[in-house]
Amino acid sequence: MDFLMILKAIILGMVEGLTEFAPVSSTGHMIIVDDMWLKSQEFLGKYTANTFKIVIQLGSILAVVIIFKARFLEMLGFGNRHEKKPEQRLKLTQVLVGLIPAGVLGVLFDDYIDEHLFSLNTVLIGLVIGAIFMLIADFFGSKTPKTETVDQITYKQAITVGLFQCLSLWPGFSRSGSTISAGVLFGMSHRAAADFTFIMAVPIMAGASFLSLLKNWQYFTVESLPFFIAGFAAAFVFAMISIRFFLKLINKIKLVPFAIYRIVLALAIYVLYF
Repeated sequence: MDFLMILKAIILGMVEGLTEFAPVSSTGHMIIVDDMWLKSQEFLGKYTANTFKIVIQLGSILAVVIIFKARFLEMLGFGNRHEKKPEQRLKLTQVLVGLIPAGVLGVLFDDYIDEHLFSLNTVLIGLVIGAIFMLIADFFGSKTPKTETVDQITYKQAITVGLFQCLSLWPGFSRSGSTISAGVLFGMSHRAAADFTFIMAVPIMAGASFLSLLKNWQYFTVESLPFFIAGFAAAFVFAMISIRFFLKLINKIKLVPFAIYRIVLALAIYVLYF
């Protein structure tokens, strides 16, 4: 595999890392960049290329684990449990409750999603509909949210956000876009919803990535391994940067700028490609 192929992997990893946790759809952006420019399917094959787009998410997941390390340790019982009372901490069971809906649907429809939804057409639809949902959340969500921090999330909010996370199974809709919007609509601050989204993303994204690896193991070759490693590393580095930047800004800029960006991007792609 030559340098140009490695460079393409780095570009896709960079796109994944920069967009995974912003409400703009990382999968959608990778499909757009790949279909219109990089065309990894031409040298990897369809299933290996689709698997690559999922597996490099592990780089972004690693970034979340590092940034939220103290939070994960606390939920697992290894953190400083004397800082907060149990009822004042986000519980592992709340995260698990939020994972169930999308986890079940993801397993049931994984083959269908791989076969039919990884296309430019579906991404454009997801970008626009997801943007409309984000605008609705910002305009109709509470201006004085009762849930200011992730530790104040209720089980009802956790399952509600989890149900809306199912929308992200459609490429282009965006996991963080659907879950943050749902959180805001149901009484959470933008930062609380974002923190919960990022924490909840780790097990579901890791599960999806490992499932894809197991199902498509036969498509991997020694020649494609550098491509996957380069994409993983790039996704990790750029996710570390984008997550910290996003968390500092989300309560200030909210969702409207991201929604406008999604609509403009979808229109631009439609005009250029179709």
